[in-house]
Amino acid sequence: MTYKGYTAHIEFDEEAGLFHGEVIDTKDVITFQGSSVKELNKTFKDSVDDYLEFCKSRGEEPDKPFSGKFVLRLPKSLHRKIYIKAIKNGQSLNNFITESLDSLSN
Repeated sequence: MTYKGYTAHIEFDEEAGLFHGEVIDTKDVITFQGSSVKELNKTFKDSVDDYLEFCKSRGEEPDKPFSGKFVLRLPKSLHRKIYIKAIKNGQSLNNFITESLDSLSN
């Protein structure tokens, strides 16, 4: 489920007979639950709207954790191999890795 650019991860708790979800693309905690898909959809949207209103009332920007940058640690030998492969393909290391990861995500 997505709403206003936020993505939900949903699980079903058999014991409680409830769906429960969490927004997964923010560092802030946004949760919701419902006993039906309709109710779950409503509580998800309500929770996102509440979060956005809370941020607005405090004069804060809603969390956007994806800056497009992340640090990756890998063995020196692998770093060298990837760099050489990128150069042989006529690409920067960044472009080579971006294209490689993008091909895995499809």
